[in-house]
Amino acid sequence: MRLIGVVGSPEENGRTSTAVRAMLAAAASAGADTALLELAGTPIAEASAAIDAADGVVLGSPVYRASYSASLKSLLEQTQRGRHGETTAPLHGTATAIVLTGASEHHFLATDGLRAVLSTFFAAQVLSPALYLDHSHYVDRSTLTGPAADLAAAHGRALVELAAAVAASTDLKALDPLV
Repeated sequence: MRLIGVVGSPEENGRTSTAVRAMLAAAASAGADTALLELAGTPIAEASAAIDAADGVVLGSPVYRASYSASLKSLLEQTQRGRHGETTAPLHGTATAIVLTGASEHHFLATDGLRAVLSTFFAAQVLSPALYLDHSHYVDRSTLTGPAADLAAAHGRALVELAAAVAASTDLKALDPLV
């Protein structure tokens, strides 16, 4: 099983990358082959191809103005859905997890907007609840606190389980986007 983490932060190796790496490490310990892509250093076409080849995807972003980043939004806007003459649908029927990070706990509901886009527009199978971490969940930019690390690990293992369930189900993979 192949899981890819995509970080939509404008800078590499920030807090969001730390959280996504923690999820991927737990997924790897559960048997998944994992890789991390940071949109700050990866062309959108390369990220789309990596998503298309994956069994599961972790989408991570810092929260800006109560929403996910412009780079993640750009990736999603350029991701095909297999509709209206499009030839690919990389997120359709794909197990997907959300990791958003912010300066305070006040922006945790930003996960709902991304979840709605993934589940209704792309028909991705989204792990719930999403993971939201604020600055209090970090010792420093590259180290999660113990409870936050445990939570990220649980999300990583759960994504492996969700990806396996989706792979085993013809019905979950066949559900179409709302429009």
